Amino acid sequence: MELFRPNQPIIGFMKNAKKVGAFSLFMIVASIILIATKGLNYGIDFAGGTIVQVKYEGKAPIDKVREALSKVKEYKGASVTFFGSDSEIAIRTKSTSKSVDSDVSDKMRKILEGTGKFEIRGVDMVGPAVGEELRTQGLMAMVLSIIGILIYISFRFEWRFALASVIALIHDVTIATGALALTQIDVNLPILAAILTILGYSLNDTVIVFDRIREGIRTIKSINLGDVIDESVTRTLSRTTLTSLTTFFVVLTLYLFGGEALKGFSFTLLVGIVVGTYSSIFVASPILMWLNFSIEEFRANEAAKAKREKEKEKMRAMYEQGTM
Repeated sequence: MELFRPNQPIIGFMKNAKKVGAFSLFMIVASIILIATKGLNYGIDFAGGTIVQVKYEGKAPIDKVREALSKVKEYKGASVTFFGSDSEIAIRTKSTSKSVDSDVSDKMRKILEGTGKFEIRGVDMVGPAVGEELRTQGLMAMVLSIIGILIYISFRFEWRFALASVIALIHDVTIATGALALTQIDVNLPILAAILTILGYSLNDTVIVFDRIREGIRTIKSINLGDVIDESVTRTLSRTTLTSLTTFFVVLTLYLFGGEALKGFSFTLLVGIVVGTYSSIFVASPILMWLNFSIEEFRANEAAKAKREKEKEKMRAMYEQGTM
C-alpha cells in the first residue's frame, strides 16, 4: 500500500530546516521550563504511598467517597479515580501506612461506611526508600539505553549519524516529559516503560530514514547532502506515514477505551509517536546535514571498504583452492 505515488515529486524538507529547528528548540525549552516549575507528579511507584482498590455493586459514588476521605487527615487530598469500570475505584495517597494490609482495609471500610455496598479488592503499599530506588534505576535504564543506542548507530553507520540520532532521542524524551509535567499525570513504572518504548520506536524510525539516506548517498549523483536527504526522505515517506498512523490509532484506542490504569501509559505513547515521527525527519536529518557530513569522504570510505572485502574474498577463494 502506498500513500504517495512512486514518482512523487521531491519534497524540499531541508529548505525549512532552520525554521523547524527553531520550533523544536522552542518546544525543548518550554518542556524544560515546565519540568523545572511544575515538576513531575510522581505516582505511588516512585514517591511511595498507598493504593486501595474498591469495588461497588453499582456505579461507584465517587463524589461521596472523596467527601468521606476529606474528613480523615491521613487521606485528605487523596486521588480517587475510576479503575477499569465505573463500579470500581482506586484511592491513591502518598502517605505510607505502617499497618498491615488488613488494618488498612478495616480502616477504609469504616471511612467509606454509608457510601454504598462495596468490597476492598486490594491494598498496595510502596515505601519512600523503595520509590527513590525505583526512580534511580529508571533514570539509569534510560541513560544506559541512550549509550547503547549511541554505540549501535556508530557501529552500523558513522559517528555523525549516531550523534544526530541521539540528539533526536533526547528531543523526543524531553518533550514527552514536558507533556507529563504539563498534564500532571502520575509518573509511575508504566510511564517509564512508555518512555523506554518511545526511545525504541523513535530509534527504529530514525534508522530506517538513515538507511535510506545512506543508500541515497551511494546511488544519487548529487553531491549536495540536502538534496540527497530530501530525495531519500521523500522515498520513505509513505512507509513512515503508514507505520506511524497504524501505531497511533492502536494507541489512541488504548487511550480511549483502555481504562484509567492505562491512561497515562497510552497518553505518553501518543505524544512519543507524534514527536518521534516528526524528529526522524525534521530533527535527526537536519542535524546530520549541519554536522558537515562529507558525501565525497563517505563514498571514498565505502569504496575502500568494498575493495577490502573484495580482496578478502579473493584471498579466501585462493586458500580454499590451495593456491596459497
